[in-house]
Amino acid sequence: MTDQTASPAADYKDTVFLPQTDFPMKAGLAQKEPAILARWQDADLYRQLRDARKGREKFILHDGPPYANGDMHIGHALNHILKDMVCRTQSLLGKDAPYVPGWDCHGLPIEWKIEEQYRKKKLNKDEVDPVAFRAECRAYAQQWVNTQREQLKRLGINGDWDNPYLTMDFAAEATIVAELMKFAESGQLYRGAKPVMWSPVEKTALAEAEVEYADVTSTQIDVAFEIIDAPNAPELVGAYAVIWTTTPWTIPVNQALAYSPSTVYAIAELDLEDGSTFRLLFAGGMWPQILNRLRGPDGSFSVNGRLVVGGPRFTNFPEGSLAGATARHPMHALGGFFAKPRPFLPGDFVTTDAGTGLVHMSPDHGEDDFDLCKAHGIEPVFAVEGDGRYRDDWTWLGGADERRMSVINPKFNAPDGPICEDLRAVGALLSAAAFQHSYPHSWRSKARVIYRCTPQWFIPMDRPLTHLPAKTKAEKGWENEGGAIDPADEGLCASPTLRETAMQAISDTRWVPAKGENRIRSMVEGRPDWVISRQRAWGVPITLFVNRKTGQYLKDPAVNARIVAAMREAGVDAWNDDAAPALLGPDYDIADYERVTDILDVWFDSGCTHAFVLESGKWPDLMRPEGHVGPWADLYLEGSDQHRGWFQSSLMESCGTRGHAPYKAVLTHGFTMDAKGMKMSKSLGNTIDPLTLIKDSGADILRLWALSVDFTEDHRIGKEILAGVSDQYRKLRNTFRYMLGALAGFDEAERVAVEDMPELERYVLHLLADMDAKLKQATQDFDYNTYVRTLADFANNDLSAFFFDIRKDCLYCDIGPAHPLGTMKRRAYRTVLHVLFEALVRYAAPVLVFTAEEVWTSRYPDGGSVHLLEWPELPALEDGGELVSRWSGLRNLKETVTGAIEPFRRDKVIRSSLEAEVKIAPDTMPDNAFSAAEMAELFITADVTLAPVEAIEVTRTSHHKCGRCWRHLPEVTEDGALCDRCSEMLA
Repeated sequence: MTDQTASPAADYKDTVFLPQTDFPMKAGLAQKEPAILARWQDADLYRQLRDARKGREKFILHDGPPYANGDMHIGHALNHILKDMVCRTQSLLGKDAPYVPGWDCHGLPIEWKIEEQYRKKKLNKDEVDPVAFRAECRAYAQQWVNTQREQLKRLGINGDWDNPYLTMDFAAEATIVAELMKFAESGQLYRGAKPVMWSPVEKTALAEAEVEYADVTSTQIDVAFEIIDAPNAPELVGAYAVIWTTTPWTIPVNQALAYSPSTVYAIAELDLEDGSTFRLLFAGGMWPQILNRLRGPDGSFSVNGRLVVGGPRFTNFPEGSLAGATARHPMHALGGFFAKPRPFLPGDFVTTDAGTGLVHMSPDHGEDDFDLCKAHGIEPVFAVEGDGRYRDDWTWLGGADERRMSVINPKFNAPDGPICEDLRAVGALLSAAAFQHSYPHSWRSKARVIYRCTPQWFIPMDRPLTHLPAKTKAEKGWENEGGAIDPADEGLCASPTLRETAMQAISDTRWVPAKGENRIRSMVEGRPDWVISRQRAWGVPITLFVNRKTGQYLKDPAVNARIVAAMREAGVDAWNDDAAPALLGPDYDIADYERVTDILDVWFDSGCTHAFVLESGKWPDLMRPEGHVGPWADLYLEGSDQHRGWFQSSLMESCGTRGHAPYKAVLTHGFTMDAKGMKMSKSLGNTIDPLTLIKDSGADILRLWALSVDFTEDHRIGKEILAGVSDQYRKLRNTFRYMLGALAGFDEAERVAVEDMPELERYVLHLLADMDAKLKQATQDFDYNTYVRTLADFANNDLSAFFFDIRKDCLYCDIGPAHPLGTMKRRAYRTVLHVLFEALVRYAAPVLVFTAEEVWTSRYPDGGSVHLLEWPELPALEDGGELVSRWSGLRNLKETVTGAIEPFRRDKVIRSSLEAEVKIAPDTMPDNAFSAAEMAELFITADVTLAPVEAIEVTRTSHHKCGRCWRHLPEVTEDGALCDRCSEMLA
């Protein structure tokens, strides 16, 4: 008992330590962040960081170029926050992790916007000088580059914003041409006619990544082709082969019929009302499907306008019966193209799951059609023009036909449209009805696309890359039956194809998440040759001269060098008719050569970015070291749609020119949905504008959301979700605020060695070390959801709700005139708080970039930027397995005790746990039990007694309350008097 007494009214506020900090509880991020951002820009923080990490191990994230068109949306924000997190965490680990942003500037979206401006002015883009038109496209792209750059910088992204890469820079355009020439000089280009996705509205070929699918209502028709010859089954002559299609507009370019060589076909003989018979040919077993389409509403059906009154009577024909057979086109009476017999061709792709088991072939408008017809010497006829109309000289529905319209027009294909009208007139239309199905559309114009055969430039997937180092049979796995290489073949080499090289590169790449590998593998495994040409104006030209007689393009390195030099000087405008003679040089006559006027697919542009960003030397921080072999970029990071876009075009370009991928690892993220999991749409009004969110709440809230969700899957955002993120932010901010206040005046003289610390402090340091390891692993795994959750859980559960709560009494009261530095326990606590602060502010810096800077400068006003720091070095610890286990058990018991006390607080029997006395059974204690006084401190109660009780017992204490520390202790004689500890502090 103390012999010091005091009046209950005595005020000891000035004798205790109360945390002091100017760091406000209210964040005010929207107002503070711009000032912090301006400070970073004035200090050139990006260059400071480059200088600080100079000579360190590199980590190269190559930025995939967003398109220079429109304001930043939530997808942009998520993508760039993730990239920033990658670079910042790698920099925190001590690596040199530069970030150079870039933009995709060529292509149809920008051209389309400029054309829209022309259409509003009732101008025709085709009548405008192409140089002037491209200048408008360039200016439009630059405007959006500038806009998006400022918007992305506001997210706190630390990058070389003053020196981004643009695909429309002259140097970039020259490099793209140089990469194209590598394919050309090695023979990896060809011009061929194949069906490609074509937009009649935009008048250009489209890449798969430029196509989206939507449900439409088309017209399905059954059409009869009269068989005129069948050498293997003469009785088929005079019967009608039935085909089914959902694209009536392809009938005017039909050139053959395909059948399955392994299918039994059947004839259905029908009796008509005029006494004649009509015979239909189809795959056996498919009559019910056909009959369902032929029947009218009343259940009856007609053919050629005559009612069917009897039958059907079926006759089967064995496999192979259709070999060599021919039919005639329903419009054969038009003569010319339509008068030629249509052969039956065997097609393995013909199935019997829908339709009739017979497929009409239009090599102009289908991949299977094209391949099968070409194999039998049937060439496309190019009947459909770029605007989707049949050409002027086409006998059926071309030229002056007043019904002539675009083939994608639903009216053109309707049951009462011109196609069906004419087929019905000649008795060949057996049925016509609506049919709902998924159909490809241009993602820009939202209009339907078609397969259209046009002359295009291709990079072959299955031609040997003879210009690259050959691989031995052993390397390719070509072994004989005995599992070894045949000695006779051991010296033979084989050059891999682009497909084989790409497939190997996919295996050599790390895919995060792992399912990304299967996704891109399946795409590359079955993809057709790469169509690299487009018929537009705003893009990098395909800088080839084609010999007018031979059709072969010129492969002259000297000519190519002049072209690249001209592009570097003047950009894409250097490729024109006036410059062509000088580019060809004195060895060639321009009269002998055609200058190709197509441009490159923009995916080829972006696929070359690794060449002009990582190899050009313009960005020395990113430069591939001389002699380096293999991929140089450590990471590509984009949305999962880029498996068929930038990831794949970069893979193809690099594999075709270098024999390997440009990247070591690929990280993909999903798409952001609204709070209900629906796709965001302006028409639905469910979009979240990141610019508005930043203006209202600050960028750190948006960053915390982006790094908290499982971004590898589709994820959600909404008001309630953001409210939860704001609450999580508030808790983290308050953790830092408490530490700043609790560390006020901390001096090195206070520091305590780990071995001299109480067990609780050592336990918390072990928890910190465990979290440190988890954060490092999450960084290596790019698992930022785990990173943020681990950090937040540690701050909230291990610190605020446990460690800080227990030690606040020690912090406030274990100091006084007799102990100016405080007790050893208090000094140990403050030492650990310092270690925690130094670590947590670093861990949080890549996530909450503005808040971490505010926290750091609040404690160290002259300490520079937190973003120049490296991963914290933690105190060395002995094995703490037993310690951690014991304290984990005690924490579980503490939670149980707290739960037992809570009803007494709720019923106002006690006001706080400090007024509670607790009895617990001895066998509930962890090993090496603590003293009653220690447990009372840890449980924050008046007293803890070990007693043979079945459940925890809680009673209100009878002890008086210390006037300084407010604990209820037996030595306090009356409320307001001092306990022994407080008396000692004030002695």
